[in-house]
Amino acid sequence: MNNRMKTKAAGISSPVKSAAAIGGSEGWEVRPGGMLVQRRSSDSNQNSIPIPNIKVKVKYGRSYHEVNINSQASFGELKKMLAGPTGLPTQDQKLIYKDKVKDSKTFLDVAGVKDGSKIMLIEDELSKERRHLESLKTAKMEKASKEIAAIRFEVDKLAKQVASTELEINCGKKVVETVLLNLIELLMAQLIKLDGISADGDMKLQRRMQVKRVQKYIETLDVLKIRNSALGSMANERIPGPVVVTTKWETF
Repeated sequence: MNNRMKTKAAGISSPVKSAAAIGGSEGWEVRPGGMLVQRRSSDSNQNSIPIPNIKVKVKYGRSYHEVNINSQASFGELKKMLAGPTGLPTQDQKLIYKDKVKDSKTFLDVAGVKDGSKIMLIEDELSKERRHLESLKTAKMEKASKEIAAIRFEVDKLAKQVASTELEINCGKKVVETVLLNLIELLMAQLIKLDGISADGDMKLQRRMQVKRVQKYIETLDVLKIRNSALGSMANERIPGPVVVTTKWETF
């Protein structure tokens, strides 16, 4: 009994040994499904049989696209070839063969695709939705960036006026109070604009920086108002009333 089992076991050969017997272990490989195919390697024997091209028919919506492709190419390569004629990005494509969605890394010949095979192409709704959300997010950031840049430009102009007014008051020159009030009002308007900007990430940080900057200028103007009022009081103390100057020319 044991001798018979040994004899049977000795007669069974593994797929790898079969590959070596057929064409040498260097030129063949065994796929996970047990299929014996020629090894996909650039280092294979140069005298090996050239890999043929096949023509597949891909249906997308109501249109059909015939594609000439290497028989050992992957479904991912086929997607790249379909991106142009269909206008559908590769990440939004789903290729269905024999009622099964095929992974981009799967090879055509392994899936059983042959010359004249029909493949269906549909749009991946989840991928499309993700792209749409990313597009909206990008547009939102671009809009926030432009709005913040415009406000920064206006604040820069107002900052120069604040600095000029501060210099005059520090030098003892009284300015008209409405100048200070107008500057404060214009800066407050910029604060309202900043509050209306919807931003995330880096744009949110830039918005916060501009808010702090505007608030700082408003605080400076509040202090200048007090100093400016003090300058007016000092002037009144020095000159209590109108000064009348008489000269001999008046009599003349």
